[in-house]
Amino acid sequence: MTTPAPRPERNAGIVRLLGVALGVFVLTFSLVPLYRIACEKVFGVRLERGASQAAASGAATVKRLVRVEFDGGVNSKLPWAFHPEKLTMDVVPGELNEALYFARNDSDHALVGSAVPSVAPARASGYFNKTECFCFTAQTLQAGEQREMPVRFIVDPDLPADVRTITLSYTFFKNDALTAQLAPASAGGSSHAAP
Repeated sequence: MTTPAPRPERNAGIVRLLGVALGVFVLTFSLVPLYRIACEKVFGVRLERGASQAAASGAATVKRLVRVEFDGGVNSKLPWAFHPEKLTMDVVPGELNEALYFARNDSDHALVGSAVPSVAPARASGYFNKTECFCFTAQTLQAGEQREMPVRFIVDPDLPADVRTITLSYTFFKNDALTAQLAPASAGGSSHAAP
């Protein structure tokens, strides 16, 4: 008569079987990364995944373009001419860009102006980053002086995809306090007094 196998051996067999199944499962899922590593290290072949496969197969990668429109004006108390040199520019988000504005003092005396920027649509303003701008400080133009005023900016790549156009607008206002400080200096340095 045969006696039944002791229970500890039977449990050990089940544990070994589960261990082998788990090992096969882990090996199966580790083959893809191991294959990728082997291809890159041994054969020097780089394997791309997902959307990058189109680029690897020779298809051109299309960069997103955002149109930036420029606008400029002056308050009626400031006798300046002010406008952008280009009305539009197509930019790639994440890249540094430069736009130029033109300003001219049409009065017969020095004036100080301060530019107030605005970005539309309003929800794009957090994604439009100026790195250098004439709006950061007050601008002084002597009588008849004209000047190009650059603005350097980056459109954040995280700009919502449905925003395709951004309008950057400036309005120059007369800075009365700083203009008043210029008046004594220009009157004192002038050889003739103003009437």
